[in-house]
Formats: sequence, C-alpha cells, structure tokens
Amino acid sequence: MFGMFKAQAPAFDLTPRNCLVASLLYCMASDGEMDQEEIGHLLSVMGPNATRQALDNALRYCRATPAEQFAAAAAPKLRHDQRLCIVLNMIDSAMSDGQAEPEEQRLVMGFVQAFGLGEAELEPHFRTLTAKNDRAVLDR
Repeated sequence: MFGMFKAQAPAFDLTPRNCLVASLLYCMASDGEMDQEEIGHLLSVMGPNATRQALDNALRYCRATPAEQFAAAAAPKLRHDQRLCIVLNMIDSAMSDGQAEPEEQRLVMGFVQAFGLGEAELEPHFRTLTAKNDRAVLDR
C-alpha cells in the first residue's frame, strides 16, 4: 500500500545528451554538494538550446531512478564513443573543484564498469584532465 507514494520515474528519453546530463547530475549529487564549478560545467554541456523544463525533467528522473539502474539502461543505447564522452565529462566534473571525493570516485567507477570501459583506456585522458584541473600551477 505504501508503494503508492513512491516516486515514479518520469518519462525521460535516454538520448546521448540526456544521458550526459543525467550522468553529471548523479555525479554532482554523489558527494552531497553541488559546487559552482560543477553547476557551470553542467550548464555548458546542456548546450545553447537547454531549457529549465529539460533540466527539471532530468532532475526528476535522477531522483526517482538509482544511478546503477540508469547506467545499466543507458549503456546499450550509447555507442562506445558516447559512453567514453560521458565518463570523461563525469571525471572532469568530479575534479572541477580540485579533487574527486570518494563518493564521486565510486560512482564514476561504477559507470566505467557499466559502460564497459577499461581503466587502461581512461588513463591517458585522466592524466590530461588532472593537468587541466590543477590550477595551482598557475600560482607557483
């Protein structure tokens, strides 16, 4: 009976762009904080045609759908290059405030596994993102 009150996932088309937005929302929420850098990154990847309605739909979907369930549903709908793009954006978002929190790391690695990507494939990209986000070098 109490299941009637459980939130149902709203209709949300798992297009590659929507999958990117949802993945970033899961990443942003994983550590319990939404930093300004993460919000800016999310808005930039949503693209110039993004609407508040699209963001609200994605938020409702993410609140009602566990990240693991989403990753499993999204993976077969995406090409390899799209899955790689999404994971790299998740890593970039997680590191945008200087470091990826343990919760963000666990979430990203879950997506890496669900998306069938390997750590060896990601390592050169990770090094590049680490260098990109190490803005402390500018003050040395």
